Amino acid sequence: MSAVREGVGIALDSLRSNRVRAALTILGIVIGVATVMAMAALIVGVRSVVTDELSALGPDNFVVERFDQTEVRLVNDGTQRPPWEGKPPITPAEAALIASLPAIQSVTPAVGTSVELRRESTVISSIEVRGRGHLWPDYSRGEFVYGRNFLPAEESRAAQVVVLSEAASDAIFQGRNPVGEYVRMRGERFQVIGVYREPGNIFPGAMPSWVTVPASTAVQRLRANPDWYSLLVVPEVGYSQAEAIDQVTSALRAYRGLRPGEENNFALIRQEALMQMFNRLTGAFFLVMLVLSSIGLMVGGVGVVAIMMISVTERTREIGVRKALGATRREILWQFLVESMTVTLVGGAIGVLFGGGGAMLLGALTPIPAAVPLWSVVAALAVSAVAGIGFGLYPANRAASLDPVEALRYE
Repeated sequence: MSAVREGVGIALDSLRSNRVRAALTILGIVIGVATVMAMAALIVGVRSVVTDELSALGPDNFVVERFDQTEVRLVNDGTQRPPWEGKPPITPAEAALIASLPAIQSVTPAVGTSVELRRESTVISSIEVRGRGHLWPDYSRGEFVYGRNFLPAEESRAAQVVVLSEAASDAIFQGRNPVGEYVRMRGERFQVIGVYREPGNIFPGAMPSWVTVPASTAVQRLRANPDWYSLLVVPEVGYSQAEAIDQVTSALRAYRGLRPGEENNFALIRQEALMQMFNRLTGAFFLVMLVLSSIGLMVGGVGVVAIMMISVTERTREIGVRKALGATRREILWQFLVESMTVTLVGGAIGVLFGGGGAMLLGALTPIPAAVPLWSVVAALAVSAVAGIGFGLYPANRAASLDPVEALRYE
């Protein structure tokens, strides 16, 4: 412990006496650690928001898809078949079948496309069209600002009615009540019957513009592709998600004539799968940030090597005296490694403070509840210490290898 205290004291004295050199030495480490801390806080904050939003949509709700779209495929060498190959589209008949199951409260067909939305001289060049069944509000958590939802009769006859998102309504009608007005999509007139407000987004001003029409209207009049129907399923009260999924799986397998042992040619996607996909994406993003921040650590490490080599040169006579008095090679090596770790830990601690301050600022200025996780603080300090050992090893080994006679003669 005395050797550790002595090494730490010498390192701190060196930092105080050469402030500019020390600042330049640890700058890279500060930047690298602060970047990792800030990104960890941002990802943890966004993840908590996404988790809350998925939970608010209904933790037991799930989606029936043609194939599992949560399986992210970043690379395709040309030998892989499309994931939907051999999997027939979801049909309205299957939606009706699932809706008749005792464990199911509601089933909403869903299909999408994008069109140009026009009213007089105001145009939104590409707006998301959500084709939905009339029970789609069961799967959402917003509210109608004006008007109403479309009726089952309007859905069955593919009526030209539309519900606007609040953002789309504000863009087209400048905030006034648009119910009863008309807009055009693909050259056809649609009557506005409602305006729907979704919960606030974590990014102010980033609320998407979209319109909702009956699913039948989207297919027949707006050229949505029925091959990409999906079903939004809400389990009945009193049934667990597992029971609802079992009933849906059994019904679809029987309807499609799948034999025991054959794989499902459809996919049931739970909220947990969406969260796992989000975690994979943020994990990849965080890995990229780690690689980029490691460049800062490398730059800081080069500075550590430089400052430690200068320290070895300045203290050559001292090393000679220590060896002449009986200090072993191991003791000299340990002393300089402790000094090196102290320098990098100081840089890491400053980086933690800057990263934490950035996270607090982010949380204060945005709706993202950014918070620095404890594991990131421990990891940052541990990486700083390991970097100190790695980059201080060469100078420490050089100091320990000095010949005591030559070191005593050094001027």
